Amino acid sequence: MTLQECYSIIGDYKDVAKRLPLDRMITKFVLKFLDDKSYEKLVSSIASADYKEAFMAAHTLKGVCQNLSFTKLYEPSHIMTETLRNENPDMATVTELLEKIRVNYELTTETIKNFRDSQ
Repeated sequence: MTLQECYSIIGDYKDVAKRLPLDRMITKFVLKFLDDKSYEKLVSSIASADYKEAFMAAHTLKGVCQNLSFTKLYEPSHIMTETLRNENPDMATVTELLEKIRVNYELTTETIKNFRDSQ
């Protein structure tokens, strides 16, 4: 799998290439995403009803996804960030968004692993 093929599944290669002009730079940061703990922090913070910490985790995840142009994961994480900005969020909305984030997080990480393993 090429880097462009990876991005065709999870994001916008042309957009990330505007910020990181070399494929080796993009690859470096794409692979580092697998070590990012903001998704796990988001899930655990919501489970413990720590919405301030959940907001911070969602905001971090959103920022990383925006910088790397992971558009499929960025969109629900952006909405989650805004939902959690209020420290007393609507839990039905949070639950729905968390499921969208989970699906897109798994798609993103599996795609990155497939890209990594094909190198």
